[in-house]
Amino acid sequence: MDLQALYKIGYGVYIVCSRQGDRFNGQIANTFFQITSEPPTVAVSINKKNLTHEFITASKVFTASVLAQDTPLSFIGQFGFKSGRDLNKLENVQYKMGVTGAPAVLENAVCYVEVKVIKEIDVGTHTIFIGEVAGAEVVSNKATMTYEYYHLVKRGSTPKNAPSYIAPEKKEEAPKMDKYECKVCGYIYDPALGDPDGGIKPGTAFTDLPETWVCPVCGAGKEEFEKAG
Repeated sequence: MDLQALYKIGYGVYIVCSRQGDRFNGQIANTFFQITSEPPTVAVSINKKNLTHEFITASKVFTASVLAQDTPLSFIGQFGFKSGRDLNKLENVQYKMGVTGAPAVLENAVCYVEVKVIKEIDVGTHTIFIGEVAGAEVVSNKATMTYEYYHLVKRGSTPKNAPSYIAPEKKEEAPKMDKYECKVCGYIYDPALGDPDGGIKPGTAFTDLPETWVCPVCGAGKEEFEKAG
């Protein structure tokens, strides 16, 4: 069975935010979809271990910002590979408060949707939150990032708590390829591709990267990388 086939399902990349009292949090999600048009109803799947799950359960509201295709990996990593229990993810991020009282991220977004939860479905490790759309706005006319584009072009990795996470297969690679894997998030640095978002040209060996270079997804330093394979 080739579970890579699941990557072909039409996912997007979203930032889902919620609140609990005067606290806010947000996370990356790829399972956000419309259910009905009248009334407009949507759903999102959130891992029970995530702080955002706790906030949505408490407040019964959330927002979903649809990310643009040119969103930097570092921005996605801030919401996908860091915990709101350790830092304020929305600090220095452009967002607005909507009718639900939950923040909607505007930075790198093409649009956002505000949702009031009307039903919860327990699906084991995750909860599917179903809700009526309380507000929505188009932010820009940029192309929307698909989950496939995120993997194949941006070469992003998937947090283990994501509903679509698939444990990567370990493949033997010739030493001459000199690919390095981030031990924190699983990002692969490929010298043939470089790191365009970080200003690293294709053909740059990992050992030639500046000491100030960090993982474009999670921000880990070079010392957190090991040779892949």
